Amino acid sequence: MSLEIKVPSVGESITEVTLAQWLKQDGDYVEMDENIAELESDKATFELPAEKAGILRIIAQEGDTLEIGAVVCTIEDGDAPAGSGDAPAKEEAPAAKEEAKPAAKEEAKPAAKEEADESPETYAAGTASPAAAKILREKGIDPSTIKGTGKDGRITKEDAEKAQSAPAKSEAKPAAPAAAITPTAPVSKGERVERREKMSSLRKTIAKRLVAVKNETAMLTTFNEVNMQPIMDLRAKYKDIFKEKHGIGLGFMSFFTKAVTTALKEWPAVNARIDENEIVYSDFADVSIAVSAPKGLVVPVIRNADSMSLYEIEKAIAELAGKARDNKLTIEEMTGGTFTITNGGVFGSMMSTPIINAPQSAILGMHNIIQRPVAENGQVVIRPMMYIALSYDHRIIDGRESVSFLVRVKQLLEDPARLLLEV
Repeated sequence: MSLEIKVPSVGESITEVTLAQWLKQDGDYVEMDENIAELESDKATFELPAEKAGILRIIAQEGDTLEIGAVVCTIEDGDAPAGSGDAPAKEEAPAAKEEAKPAAKEEAKPAAKEEADESPETYAAGTASPAAAKILREKGIDPSTIKGTGKDGRITKEDAEKAQSAPAKSEAKPAAPAAAITPTAPVSKGERVERREKMSSLRKTIAKRLVAVKNETAMLTTFNEVNMQPIMDLRAKYKDIFKEKHGIGLGFMSFFTKAVTTALKEWPAVNARIDENEIVYSDFADVSIAVSAPKGLVVPVIRNADSMSLYEIEKAIAELAGKARDNKLTIEEMTGGTFTITNGGVFGSMMSTPIINAPQSAILGMHNIIQRPVAENGQVVIRPMMYIALSYDHRIIDGRESVSFLVRVKQLLEDPARLLLEV
């Protein structure tokens, strides 16, 4: 008797998911509650467990878009394999033996050819999942150079994504003798290549939301600049003591988060949102922090950031950023924020107009720090300056509120003692 494994409900707003990768192969024996596949929604990646022990029969393929409740695979009755072989134990019925073994062989061979970059030796050294093989081919990485962390050394999609730094070193050496190769394998200077990739669920959702925000809100951006010297001096003086005491570094983001939560108390409309014909004001600040993850931009939330100290904020940011890099964020960790901070400065952005993270009404954009000449007390001095930008929904936030909010953030950052004294 077989059991159908279906796509589970993972949230009220999620209607479909993408099958990111299989963690087990067709014909494998799986234990109950063992993770057999990874599913990707528009908000997070989660694992699909086996609901019984038995032989896995794959139905959906990697890359397929599946609706909630769709059948992903079935699990047939069967015993664990004897020893290290792939065949079921002797007690299994003969018919099951004949049915399970050929299926595994017939489907494994074609996959090996596709994933091995046309090299049997490469496949023998370590099998890459289809998704991992695709990533490695695009990066030009030999799978045999990757140490898989999956079962029996299988190269997972995560292994392939983490191998991003390897190609630069391995590809740098062959580049030198290019002149010697050119006569035998000339490349046309006019050659133009295009490739197509299916948009992930996350990327499609990001695209839809950004367009919706532009079309459905009265978005406006106001700017200011911050002299970062006081914060940089404070960090330089206390960073070692701070790290020794709390076990984490003191970054700029905690100062910005603290300044924002203080200003939100004074200008509550910036922390509010529109819900149909009502304005919803929150007396707490759940700050969303935009993080660049392997699959796209994600925005995990620091709950009750207004009641946190600097080191608590730093720890929360580090934990959420780590989960984002490893694609381990849950849906709960990415929903429900009241205000967003995004830092384009880490990529070198000097100035930008960030787009509101709906249904929120405002977002603060940080940018890179540049040494610039500024006037202080009638004298021209060089200071580390940062432009900051506040994009807001003009339907709910007036110009006076938006400008005053940003000025307050500037004051708190240029005199960080105010953050500690709450003045």
